[in-house]
Amino acid sequence: MTLEDILHMNSGSGDSSYANNSLFTKIVMQKTAPFLKRTIKGIAKQNTFFDHCFIFADLGCSSGMNTLLLASDVIDTIHEWCLENNRQTPQFQVCLNDLFGNDFNNIFKLLPNFYKTLREDKGDKFGPCFVSAVPGSFYGRLFPDESLHLIHSSYSVHWLSQVPEGLENNKLNIYIAKTSPPSVLQAYGKQFHTDFTKFLRLRYEELIRGGRMVLTLRSRSSLDPASDDSSSFWEILTISLTEMLKEGLVQESDINSFNIPFYFPHKDELRNIIEADGSFSLDNMDVFELNWGEQDYTNLNEHTHEAIHNQGKNTARLIRSITESLFTSHFGNDIIDVLFKKCEKNAEEHHLATRKSRHLSVVISLTKSE
Repeated sequence: MTLEDILHMNSGSGDSSYANNSLFTKIVMQKTAPFLKRTIKGIAKQNTFFDHCFIFADLGCSSGMNTLLLASDVIDTIHEWCLENNRQTPQFQVCLNDLFGNDFNNIFKLLPNFYKTLREDKGDKFGPCFVSAVPGSFYGRLFPDESLHLIHSSYSVHWLSQVPEGLENNKLNIYIAKTSPPSVLQAYGKQFHTDFTKFLRLRYEELIRGGRMVLTLRSRSSLDPASDDSSSFWEILTISLTEMLKEGLVQESDINSFNIPFYFPHKDELRNIIEADGSFSLDNMDVFELNWGEQDYTNLNEHTHEAIHNQGKNTARLIRSITESLFTSHFGNDIIDVLFKKCEKNAEEHHLATRKSRHLSVVISLTKSE
């Protein structure tokens, strides 16, 4: 099976579901909201965009309240601009995209309340707003030519279209690590370059003239792909798998043949790919840092045992909600509970207790080239 047939965030509303473990991504969206608002107001100045219906897409929307929170933010920004400029608010078409295994039903169940809230807040004359699901990989075409005004994606484009080729020598690692040979670093970088270039060219075809994109990705501060701020996220899982190998719960060959299809690009990599491709002009770029846990400690002495334990537990649940489908497909169901219990312990002992759990992100605003 291909990656797009396997990969999906955990469905439902249980303890390990993505819907119940997406606080961090909500914080990321709140952090980038002013960036998105400026981009939308830039679109609004082109009056022809608001003649009839404003169509925007959220790529890699996943499921849960975050998905409709983004839709609300876009609609609110446009509605406010129209009121300020004595314009009629357009109709809205919200296109929610994710892979085929995404829990779209979870989103659909939230729609009645979403529509009700819109009517109560904006009045009966507002809109209307239409929400639709568009399943499929964003490394393929998703929409008709020149049909979208705005494309948004948060924490999705750093997923690759496939596991890079040439990782056979990445022994006992599941991602780029300090022990990975240079060929592994090059393979990951090459795959991201190929994928992101393709992503830009596909979106160029789907956006109308002057259309814009706002993309947020996990990033890294160093040009070295094996730096701590890009590899530490997966180090917890690698340690856990190594422990299970020593206990005879997994085979070494299974670890060696498993690699995460994920890449943290440096801001300069993004800039170089965008400029080399030419499909879009880069309007703005911002790099920001956020705490992975619920609290932002100023020094390690403030890490109480209880706080570290809770943060380790929350980190393991979040990682499970994002990656469980990949591990189940490769290792089977039997190891999953043990793996993420160890992940919880190692997040507490090896990661959170020894370093500040801060992670870098980059947000970019792009305009379709003429």
